[in-house]
Amino acid sequence: MPNTLNRRHFLSGATAIAASGLESAWAQAKPNAAKWPLKPIRIVVAFPAGGLTDAYARMFAEQITSQLGVPAVVENKPGAGAIIAIDYVAKSAPDGYTLLMTTSGTVWQNRVLFSKLPYNLDKDLTPIANFPSGPLVVAVSEKVPAKNMREFIEFAKTNNASMGTYAPGSYPHMVADQTNRAEGTKIQSIHYRGEAPMWIDVASSQTQIAIGSYQSFATVQTRGVRAIGVTGNYRSPKLPDLPTLVEQGIGGNLVSLEGGLPLMAPAGTPEAVLQALSRVVVTGANTERAAKLRESFAIPNKPKNLTDTRREWEQVVPVWIKLAVDLGIKLD
Repeated sequence: MPNTLNRRHFLSGATAIAASGLESAWAQAKPNAAKWPLKPIRIVVAFPAGGLTDAYARMFAEQITSQLGVPAVVENKPGAGAIIAIDYVAKSAPDGYTLLMTTSGTVWQNRVLFSKLPYNLDKDLTPIANFPSGPLVVAVSEKVPAKNMREFIEFAKTNNASMGTYAPGSYPHMVADQTNRAEGTKIQSIHYRGEAPMWIDVASSQTQIAIGSYQSFATVQTRGVRAIGVTGNYRSPKLPDLPTLVEQGIGGNLVSLEGGLPLMAPAGTPEAVLQALSRVVVTGANTERAAKLRESFAIPNKPKNLTDTRREWEQVVPVWIKLAVDLGIKLD
């Protein structure tokens, strides 16, 4: 009997210790555990469903639910070049329950592309993570004879040509403007609400060229759209034989840069909450679900932790802002 009692006492003590350890770990994962998170977290996406921004947001919502134990919902608020969504989040309570997922251009370059915005991009939002976009695909309608970017530029010098973009001030918009200035072309930028309608118009030859994510391009790849290059400093894992624009000799810093899909919160959100959300991103990036998403969109890199995200933010944002200033684009 004494042995049985001792054994029960030991098991009871071990259970208590284990429970205490779990509570401690949960408290670390959930800063201010008694206060956050206690209700659903909303992720506002500045673009329609179907593109890379939306895909990242929906995956992150699943990871929040899995890791933090509360529902997370995605709400698409497209329009006005992402201004509607950004304004909504920037003016939301900084309590960790309303987050923003958008493209880098809308929170990097837009501070100089627009003379007036209903929010201050330097003060009203803070980054949590920057999800990599990977090399973007440059592709043309099958009715355009160009097989590379240099041939497209020559085509555009003697033909009407339009560039599909997924938002005003976005990467393709800047590429079109830079090309016009450097080469004397008159490529017109046509702005869409997201990638899906943009690529559909390239497939129907209403737009001659566009730049966007691999996965969205792949939906029209067999419907009369031909890839002629990729952006950034390395080739797309899905299109290893397709040279980058840099390799093709296209000048300017812009074509060598890689943007991203920033996850942001209202300024003033508690540091502990930002750290917890960052941990969700970093831990979630190592899951099979995240690996499959990156493989689908031909993205070889993972998002960084909060410290490295902030360091990268400080380094790259001034570069993008200078490019926008040098191009002189104004959207209002």
